[in-house]
Amino acid sequence: MQHSGPPGRGCGGTRARSSACAAFGAWERCVRHAAGALALLAALGAPGAAPVAAAATFDLPADGSNIVGRVQLIRLDNPANTLLDIARHYDLGYEEIVRANPAVSVWVPGAGTRIVVPTEFILPPRPWRGLVVDIPRRRLYYFPAPRRGQPAQVITFPIGIARPGWPTPLGSTRIVAKFRNPSWIVPKDILEEHRREGQADFPRYFPPGPGNPMGMLAMQTGFPGIFIHGTDRPWGVGRRVSHGCMHLYPEDAAFLFPRLPVGTVVRVVDLPVLVGSRGRQLYVSASMPVADYASAQSLPTRAVAALAHWRARHPGLQRQPMPWQQLLAAASAQRMMPVPIGAHSGQRDGRAAAQAPLSYAFPPYGVAANNAQVPVAPASGAARGP
Repeated sequence: MQHSGPPGRGCGGTRARSSACAAFGAWERCVRHAAGALALLAALGAPGAAPVAAAATFDLPADGSNIVGRVQLIRLDNPANTLLDIARHYDLGYEEIVRANPAVSVWVPGAGTRIVVPTEFILPPRPWRGLVVDIPRRRLYYFPAPRRGQPAQVITFPIGIARPGWPTPLGSTRIVAKFRNPSWIVPKDILEEHRREGQADFPRYFPPGPGNPMGMLAMQTGFPGIFIHGTDRPWGVGRRVSHGCMHLYPEDAAFLFPRLPVGTVVRVVDLPVLVGSRGRQLYVSASMPVADYASAQSLPTRAVAALAHWRARHPGLQRQPMPWQQLLAAASAQRMMPVPIGAHSGQRDGRAAAQAPLSYAFPPYGVAANNAQVPVAPASGAARGP
């Protein structure tokens, strides 16, 4: 079904057919040049096809915890890869992989480099049903209705979020429609913005296809003009790139689209600080606040409130001294991944370094994956679709 996005404030806002994807200006030029260079490296020495990310699916904790997944450690054995290739393979966004590896070059990590893969997540507060989108965390959580006799699960995806000045509405809504191969009539305010930025030839209309900023699969929310959809610029996932919509990797859109019923509840939240625990070990996840959502509380104040709230709900933690200084340090660092705090935090914080790293020898995704199509799987040569 073809669909033209409703007039007014809507999706996309990124130039189609660009060889890069993430944002604008110098960043865009940098991605374009790096993609070309890495494609040449891949052609010279990296046989095979691009890896395809698997949706991160976890059984929900049944022990009172709110943490799923584990931090992983890899060794980069194919130097043609960037951190963005690794992020996409593990279904992570740009900020997640970069903030977990602050000392590693984004574009040339280097052969043999050890890279932390932050595939551990503190879940948003209950209720755990439908879709929950945490804007500062740049992540979407899908809590499908459990099947009879099966454990309840969560499936989580990284998302590209709104650019400054175009905030996604907070609150609750539902999925009201789904569209395959959407077309896009560019809303007037977005078209005017591109004109002001010197893009006089920015199209008024994008037909269905891999160069469409709305991607090839779109899920419409009840918020006017706001969709969850794929993107023709997958390397923008995890960054501030949209005009209010939530951008998924094409392969994640293909995974979610057939599994998400129309009518599913959607809850959009602004939670830059999340606190959780596994057993008696506390963790905090802090992300950069989104300035569009003005808050009367500072990030440290929100961190203290989150810890106090979690502690009050878990009597077993109330006898422990509260690690306020570690909490504030973690909030200041804004690493996004869960950081252990408390009595055993030193041991826990070395959990990735203590692992034997897994070899990462996949070829990079390459220029062919810089569009809204699902990339080709390495083993079968077939694209994964809905």
